[in-house]
Amino acid sequence: MLPLLLSGMALVAPVSAAPDFVHEVAPILKKHCSECHTDTKKKAGLSMNDEASFREGSENGPIIDAAHPEKSLMLELISSDDEDLRMPPKGKGLSDPQVEIIKAWVISGAKWEPGFAFKKPAYEPPLRPRNPELPAARDGRTNPIDRIIDHYLAEKKLPRPAPLDDTAFLRRVHLDLVGLLPSAETLRTFTADRAPDKRARLVDTLLADKTAYAEHWLTFWNDLLRNDYAGTGYIDGGRKQISGWLYQAIYDNMPYDEFVRQLVAPNPENEGFANGIKWRGSVSAAQITPMQYAQSVGQTFLGINLKCASCHDSFVDRWKLSEAYGLAAIYADEPLEMFRCDKPTGKTAVPGWLFPELGTVDASLPKAERLKQLAALITHPENGRTPRAITNRLWQRLMGRGIVHPVDAMQSPPWNEDLLDYLGAHLAENQQDLKKTLRLICLSAAYQSKSESFEEAPQESNYVYQGPRPKRLTAEEFTDAIWQICGTAPGKIDAPVKRDSSASPQPMVRAALLKSDLLMRTLGRPNREQIVSSRPNDLATLEAMDLNNGAILDQRLAEGARSLLARNLGSSETLATYVWQAALSREPTPDELRLAVSMLGAKPEAAAIQDFLWGVFMLPEFQIVR
Repeated sequence: MLPLLLSGMALVAPVSAAPDFVHEVAPILKKHCSECHTDTKKKAGLSMNDEASFREGSENGPIIDAAHPEKSLMLELISSDDEDLRMPPKGKGLSDPQVEIIKAWVISGAKWEPGFAFKKPAYEPPLRPRNPELPAARDGRTNPIDRIIDHYLAEKKLPRPAPLDDTAFLRRVHLDLVGLLPSAETLRTFTADRAPDKRARLVDTLLADKTAYAEHWLTFWNDLLRNDYAGTGYIDGGRKQISGWLYQAIYDNMPYDEFVRQLVAPNPENEGFANGIKWRGSVSAAQITPMQYAQSVGQTFLGINLKCASCHDSFVDRWKLSEAYGLAAIYADEPLEMFRCDKPTGKTAVPGWLFPELGTVDASLPKAERLKQLAALITHPENGRTPRAITNRLWQRLMGRGIVHPVDAMQSPPWNEDLLDYLGAHLAENQQDLKKTLRLICLSAAYQSKSESFEEAPQESNYVYQGPRPKRLTAEEFTDAIWQICGTAPGKIDAPVKRDSSASPQPMVRAALLKSDLLMRTLGRPNREQIVSSRPNDLATLEAMDLNNGAILDQRLAEGARSLLARNLGSSETLATYVWQAALSREPTPDELRLAVSMLGAKPEAAAIQDFLWGVFMLPEFQIVR
């Protein structure tokens, strides 16, 4: 096999389940550490105000050893028998169970809840929309995104990222907009085209392909709306698909405000999102259906984390238990008793909207009318948070990182407020057309720039934009690419959707329309029992094992090899060139071609083709969109 496997891709060792940061770790830190290490107090140089300051460590260096977490200074201090060294210094220190919780948390990576801070940040995102004044264009770069970013880079005395060449742009924009690789014929035509508007025409062509667009973005929305075709709740009736409605909404490019309204105040076609999952057996108060509704609506459409506030007043941001319950009560069929940390309070939740300055929900109305009022408030023209949240998600999907990061922590400051506000205002001005937002981003010089390398990417604690970030192929894109190159896509779909039967030839069956398999799950496709806003970008050990010797991938490559052999593409050189063009959107170099031909032999056989395909598909250049 080619000596290419996973070069340059980070492996992440598996870890045991970490303690829940918000409910197990943070209370210990707050009770025993915050007095000396938060707010303006930094005893021994250590602040735990937020994740960035915590990871900076103390005057004695980092308290977390990322390479050898079991040797972390923090564990040494909380476990010490020496009263002069032990932390916390008062009393007898932490109890044995508390030490074990902190130890398990540190060893599992000391993961911090996104947006969590012991000292609440002063930043409060604006509610109203804002259309910022654009800086003057520089060097003829008139796209509004470039005008904002060029000004930002100039202020920071940073260079602009280098531009992408045609082949790299072609591959990136195909995968980003329709999730498919450009064909070898498309590659030849595009690179030969000398017209200055060819990139704009390509973007318009891809966005106009309704089927390819819908079947690619279905993955994004299935994750975000936790919709699937099998799994928890579907067998016993505790969960309902919205697949047919969702597919058609994406296919028709339904205006985003209407899309949101129909999901917030649902009809029988799409009520599965609002209904959530009716879990079997007993559940915590925070998991009952109305609370799921509040959490899902807040997270998906506003980028607000209400899960913490569903148990008690949030540790993460400003949201209170009464506000989470107020949103849930709008959806409840009967009076909703409030629980704090799973204990009844004796109080009944009052239906209420999170931003009453825009209007209120009439608690006396029937549920259906309350939901209509809520839907109108979430999509109110003066609610700038809803368009900012979705355009931030689109930016993250295309550029590798959100303007606000993470995308579900919209209470956090953006790295460029003007850019975030402009994208939200642009969506509103263009009749809530998400394709126009995608077009605007794809036609910017910012999008058409080379990605940062993994090694040079700045850390989140001091993030400064210096270009797009590399993105891994999703599980669905990886699967589709193999089927597309080899011509081995299955013949039937699992999703209950109506594809365009008039299309000729009928489009290839896409992985997004199929039930998940083991390979897709190990490559990051979630079970969708929870909302997933972004998938992991690192390669985990289980994934590496499946890519090395997994039975499903081995079977698909064997099928692909037989298919390519049956197509009689000609010599080894012709076959290798075709695969290189189809997989990587470029010609092989002379050295690459010589290596491929020597591997395939004078007369390629199925086993040699299978090994060759494996080698190409393991290339980081194939698996990563740069």
